Amino acid sequence: ASWEDSSCIARPQCPSECSCTETVVRCSNKHLQKLPRGLPRNVTELYLDGNQFSIVPRELSTFKHLQLVDLSNNRISSLSNSSFSNMTQLTTLILSYNSLRCIPALALGGLRSLRLLSLHGNDISELQEGIFSDVATLSHLAIGANPLYCDCRLRWLSDWVKSGYKEPGIARCAGPSGMEGKLLLTTPGVKFECLGPVEPSVQAKCSPCVSAPCQNQGVCQSDPVELYTCVCPAGFTGKYCETAVDVCASNPCTNGGTCISDEQTRGFSCSCLVGFHGSFCEVDVDDCQDHGCENGATCVDGVGNYTCFCPPFYIGLLCEEEEDVCSPGRTPCHQHSTCLSTAKGPRCVCAPGFVGDDCSVDYDECDEHDCQNGATCVDQVDGYTCTCPPGYSGQLCEVFPPPLSSCQLAQCQNSAHCVDKVGTALCQCLPGFEGIRCEKLVSVNFVDRDSYLQLSDLKNWPQANITLQVSTAEDNGVLLYNGDNEPMAVELHEGHVRLSYQPGSQPGHAIYSTETVNDGRFHTVELVTFDRMMNLSVDGGSPTTLDSLGGVPPLSGEAPLYVGGIPEVPHSSLSVFQPYNSSSFHGCIRNLYINHELQDFTQTTMKPGVVPGCQPCQKLFCLHGVCQPDGAQGPLCHCQPGWAGLHCDQPIRGGLAGGDFAPATAAIPCQENKCVHGVCVALDVQSYRCECEDGWHGPLCNQPGELPVVPALPAVPVEVESACRGVAVRDFHWVQRGHAHCQTTRTFSWVECRGGCQWGDTVPRGTCCTPLRVRRRRYTFECDDGTSFTQDVEKAVECGCKECV
Repeated sequence: ASWEDSSCIARPQCPSECSCTETVVRCSNKHLQKLPRGLPRNVTELYLDGNQFSIVPRELSTFKHLQLVDLSNNRISSLSNSSFSNMTQLTTLILSYNSLRCIPALALGGLRSLRLLSLHGNDISELQEGIFSDVATLSHLAIGANPLYCDCRLRWLSDWVKSGYKEPGIARCAGPSGMEGKLLLTTPGVKFECLGPVEPSVQAKCSPCVSAPCQNQGVCQSDPVELYTCVCPAGFTGKYCETAVDVCASNPCTNGGTCISDEQTRGFSCSCLVGFHGSFCEVDVDDCQDHGCENGATCVDGVGNYTCFCPPFYIGLLCEEEEDVCSPGRTPCHQHSTCLSTAKGPRCVCAPGFVGDDCSVDYDECDEHDCQNGATCVDQVDGYTCTCPPGYSGQLCEVFPPPLSSCQLAQCQNSAHCVDKVGTALCQCLPGFEGIRCEKLVSVNFVDRDSYLQLSDLKNWPQANITLQVSTAEDNGVLLYNGDNEPMAVELHEGHVRLSYQPGSQPGHAIYSTETVNDGRFHTVELVTFDRMMNLSVDGGSPTTLDSLGGVPPLSGEAPLYVGGIPEVPHSSLSVFQPYNSSSFHGCIRNLYINHELQDFTQTTMKPGVVPGCQPCQKLFCLHGVCQPDGAQGPLCHCQPGWAGLHCDQPIRGGLAGGDFAPATAAIPCQENKCVHGVCVALDVQSYRCECEDGWHGPLCNQPGELPVVPALPAVPVEVESACRGVAVRDFHWVQRGHAHCQTTRTFSWVECRGGCQWGDTVPRGTCCTPLRVRRRRYTFECDDGTSFTQDVEKAVECGCKECV
């Protein structure tokens, strides 16, 4: 819709009874008795002819732009002195064919712009001299078809119309005798004479009281609207006081008095009930003037009677009788005791348990109680009760408590369930807890990537023996971290255990385990510090030694020991030194011993994401599915419809399970699997993996030979990391997308940067061994969930030392 027809644009108003053309409004012949609602405020011409108006609407004066008003052919019988007030813009006023009999002297006041006035066809006989004094602009007067009384009082009008031919020669005289039928315009002024009294019918038009219209001695008064009103005497009503009124109809007599009308005087009188008098029975006779109330009682007057309000302790009609001293409200006895009236006054017989003259004192029966076994005596009304100590019972607490069961004595902790076996209590610990009372938390599962434990107030440092058991399927993650200025870290690196140490401003040291520990089974990691050296061993194997080269002891008892991760905003050390891979550990840690003391994880600062116990399904978090703990490869998520992925965290949209993964498109994933030398195992409704036959490996079991094993790092002690160098490598390139492990479809060569940068004069602090030049190539990857994709890979071609990123 265009803006012109928008409902929000204001439109000119027009009443439904009328028709409007710009500022001209026509409301003719609509039987209107009052102005219609909604007249436009800017109306200039208003036609109200042919309706039923009896007076000029007062609201006309609010329309400031009116120039023409047509009220002809209505029922207007009179005008007031304010009928046209404030209508200074009006130029044309048409009042023809109404019932006007008289025009008040000031009725046209305010019409300063009026040029045409039509009073044609009314019942006007006289116009007072000076009636047009406020309408000096009036040039046309239509007053024909009116019974003009042309005596000397109308001579001024004849002279006025002749002075400018303001009347077109239509108006004729209707009297007095001899002037009938003469034209107002052409009859000489000398003919307008007063030769006798004015006819009463003519005089009554502007002075209606002349004809004495009021009856029954009513008083006639002039009225600007009704011409006159009658003020009626008592007993009469009506316009002319013609109707007699029943003076008793309004029941003027009060207080039950009877009204008696007087036909002769048109008045009335009241016959009052006993106890009242006055013209309207309005006066109550004061019966208390001669009352009989005694003993200082207060008299209250009634209708033909009175009432005595007694002072305290007196009763009776006249308050002549004194109350009994044992009556309610006067008795001095308390606590439901009995009051007896005697010659000497009241006497109280106390209820059991109370004493005193007024029985207000509660006797304490606990002064002589028999409560036993340390019970507390509680005083009662006429007796006492014994509040027994825990376990005791009986009215006097004389019954000893039954012996405690073995489980009550055991006091199992941490919500453990107690089982009583032949008098011996066994605490059945929840997962992760151990001890006779399940008082220690010794195994925890790290389920979030940013979770960790914090141990403080460590003793017997720097000499320490730390042993813990870990279970994980992850390649990387922090196991232990300690130290502020010279930190030590134990972490997983590509499945191996890495021990590193940063001795202040000196180059860092690191050693690796030959064993891998990321097969999902529990492995024992032992760290022993002595003097300035550290030994690392896995599963009791040969230890690998790290020498701090004469530096300070590698462990600090002042700094906290972090387990399973490090804070996002750690202590000052982390701004200088970071573990090789600072990601949190994801898996289980149990049986952490420090100096042969089993650590209780409930005494540590435990961040969210660490849960007690190491049940299989706690290692695998299924967001939208159910975990099966005994799957072929360990715990397995069974996803809800519409979800896929190792953790059921990838929504399936249009056949794709999150990101740019391309899961199997068949209704059953293994129907179109790509496994070459292996068996397809469906992971969910959209993806699968291949279990390879002996002698084959790869995501699709299409690569001959056994699965490549990450070369074990040298088992000999490594005291200082070698200088930065590039080592040529040719192998498959592995990446992880979501929870899928993917590798290139073919091997390629690149340079792997190894060793460290020896800080000194030529190599500033804060430099790392890192690629200096790289090349970008695109390769195709195949994943163990059946998906494939292409991606650019950056291959290092030259290594060197530069600022750490």
